[in-house]
Amino acid sequence: MNIEQSLQAAIAQGLMDCFGLQAAAEEMVLQATKKEFEGAYTFVTFGYSKQLRQRPDAVAEQLGAYLKTNSALVADYNVVNGFLNLVISPEAWVNTLYALLPQPRIGVVPAKGQRVMVEFSSPNTNKPLHLGHLRNNFLGDSIARILAADGYEVVKANLVNDRGIHICKSMLAYQRLAQGETPQSAGLKGDKLVGKYYVKFEQSLREALKPILEDIAEGRNTGLFNAQEWEQLQTHQQKLNDLDQAYQRDVAALPADLATQLGIEDAPEGYKNLVRAAEQLSLNAEQKELLKQLKKVVSIEQKIAEVKGAIKEIAQNKTEWMQAAQAMLRQWEEGHPETVALWKQMNGWVYEGFAQTYQTIGISFDKVYYESDTYLLGKDIVAEGLEKGVFFRKDDQSVWIDLSADKLDEKLVLRGDGTSVYITQDMGTAELKYQDYGVDKSVYVVGSEQEYHFTVLFKILEKLGRPYAQGLYHLSYGMVDLPSGKMKSREGTVVDADDLVQEMVNTAAERTAELGKVADFSPEALQKLYLQLALGALKYFLLRVDPKKRILFNPQESIDFQGNTGPFIQYTYARISALLRKATQDQTDYQAPVSVVISDTEQALIQLLSAFPAKISESAAAYAPSLIANYAYEVAKTYNHFYHESPIFKAESAELMRFRLALTALSGRVIYEAMTLLGIGVPEQM
Repeated sequence: MNIEQSLQAAIAQGLMDCFGLQAAAEEMVLQATKKEFEGAYTFVTFGYSKQLRQRPDAVAEQLGAYLKTNSALVADYNVVNGFLNLVISPEAWVNTLYALLPQPRIGVVPAKGQRVMVEFSSPNTNKPLHLGHLRNNFLGDSIARILAADGYEVVKANLVNDRGIHICKSMLAYQRLAQGETPQSAGLKGDKLVGKYYVKFEQSLREALKPILEDIAEGRNTGLFNAQEWEQLQTHQQKLNDLDQAYQRDVAALPADLATQLGIEDAPEGYKNLVRAAEQLSLNAEQKELLKQLKKVVSIEQKIAEVKGAIKEIAQNKTEWMQAAQAMLRQWEEGHPETVALWKQMNGWVYEGFAQTYQTIGISFDKVYYESDTYLLGKDIVAEGLEKGVFFRKDDQSVWIDLSADKLDEKLVLRGDGTSVYITQDMGTAELKYQDYGVDKSVYVVGSEQEYHFTVLFKILEKLGRPYAQGLYHLSYGMVDLPSGKMKSREGTVVDADDLVQEMVNTAAERTAELGKVADFSPEALQKLYLQLALGALKYFLLRVDPKKRILFNPQESIDFQGNTGPFIQYTYARISALLRKATQDQTDYQAPVSVVISDTEQALIQLLSAFPAKISESAAAYAPSLIANYAYEVAKTYNHFYHESPIFKAESAELMRFRLALTALSGRVIYEAMTLLGIGVPEQM
C-alpha cells in the first residue's frame, strides 16, 4: 500500500470515528496540494458538509486533527476554507523510497484476466509508410504497452489494406510504365518502388483530367456525360463559381501584413496554418476579430475543395486511366491469373519494405489480418441483421440501417449488386477478431477523419447484440502537419518514414558531436546511440501531445537536448547511469535503508515517483500515452533540479550520500519504465 492508499484508508477511518460516516477508502479523492500552500495532498470536504450538517472548514479542521493524532503519515495539516492540506512526515517519504526501490517493475499491476486487442498501423500496400503512419504506429504500440502494464493481456494487430482501387492504380501504372523495373534494378525498397508508381498513376490521371475539367468549367459537354451527370456537374460548377467570388472578396479584405497584425513570427504558408498558429496565441479584441475573418476564408477554402472533389469524382471516372484501373479491380475480384500474379508480386515487395521500416522503428505485431481475406466477411451479418429487422432493404436491393433515432443518419451496409462496402467488411472483421481471441476490449487506432465511421460501426454492432460491442473504442488522433503544409501521398509530397528517421539520425549525430562526449564510443555504439536519440526525439514529440490534437511537427525542435523533448529525458537517464556506475566502482551500497533529514526538493521528487503506478492506470483508462510522456518529463526535470541542488558524492554525511544515490536509482528506474511504455530506449551513456 502506497502513501495515497494509506491516506485514503486513514481518511475513511477518520470520517467513521469523528462523524460516524461510513465510506469506502477508494472514494476518498486526493489532489496534489497547490504550491502556494504547505502540504503534499489535499482532501476536499465540501461534498461531506451537507451530509454531516457542518461547515466544510469545520469538517476539515476536525478531520485534520484526527489524522495528525492517529496517522503516522501526517505530520501536520492546514485548512483553507473546506480544503484540508496534509503535510506528510519526512520519515514516510523516506520509507516510501525504500519500499519502491526493490520492486522488480514499478507500476506494473497483476493480471486483470481481461484481453484487449489494439489494432494499429493498417497501411495501404500502394505506398511506403510516412509521417502520419508514424504517429499511428507509435500511438498503437505505446497504448498496447501501457495497457499491458495495467494488467491487460494485449494482442497487437495490424489490418493491412492490400486490395481495392488504390492498389490497382499502382499496379496499372507499373504494368504500363515500369518496363520490368524491380526493387533490385531500381535500387529502391519495395514499398518505395510501388509508391513511385502510385504517384505516376495520379500524375497520368491529372493529365487526362485537365481537358475534361476545362470542358466542364466552360460548360461544354462533349458527350462523356449523360444528362443526369451533366446536371450534377453544372450545379457543382455554379456553386464553385459563387464560392470563388466570395473567396476573392474575403481575401481582398484581409490586410497585407496579416501575420504581423496577428502577432505571428515566422508565418507558415497557407491561411489554415496561420489560423492554427494564431489560435496558440493570446489575442486582443482586434486580433480576435481578424482571426474570425481569417477563419471565414479558411471555411470557404474547405468548401471549394469539397466541390472540386465532387466534380473530380464524376469526371475522373470518364478517363481511360481510371476505367482501366476499375477494370483491373474487377479482374482481381474474378481471380484473373495475370492480375493476381502482379498483385502478389507488388504486395510482396511492399511487405519486404514495411518489414524493414517496422524493424527500424521498433514496431511488431502479434497478428496480421489482410483486407483481401476479410473484405467479403460481414455479408452473413447483413443477412442476420435483415432477419432481425436491424437493417432494411431499399427498392434497388441495397441494404441500409436507419440510425436517425441515435442522432446519426441512414447508412449503407450492402450495395444493390450485393458487393460490400467498408462497413460490411469492418463488421465481419470485428466478428473474426472476437472469434480468434475472445477479446474483452478492442481498440482501433485510426485518424480523426474516421470518427463518424466508427461511431456508426459500434452502434450497428450494439444493435446486433454483439457481446463485444461495449468494449469497442476508437482511439482517434489528429493529423501531423509540417511547417510547409499538409502531406499528400498521391502528389508525392509526403514525408517518407525512412527518410525522416534517417534525417533525425543525422541531426542526432550533429547535436551529439557538438557536446563532444562520445570519443570513447565505437562506430557501432555511436550508430546505435544516434538511432536511439532519433527515435526518442521522434516518438516523444508525437506522443507528448494529446492524441486528439493535430500536431505541427518540427524536426529541429524535437531533437533539442533541453526542454520538453525525448533527448532531454534520455540525457537525464544517461547522467543517472553515470552516477550509479561511479557508486558501483566505489562499492557504495545504497539499497539498505537509512534515516536522514530530507529537503523539500527530495520530498517532491519522492512524491512524484510514487505517483507512477497511478499515472499508468490513468493513462490506460484514457488511452493517452501523452500522460506518461509528460510525466516522464516532469520526473527528469525534477531530478535535474534535485541533482543541481543536492550534492551526491559530496553530501554532508555517508548516510545522506547513500539516500541520494537510492533516490537517483529510483528516478532512473521510473524514467526507464516510463520511456519503455512509450517505446523509447534510453542510453546508458551519452
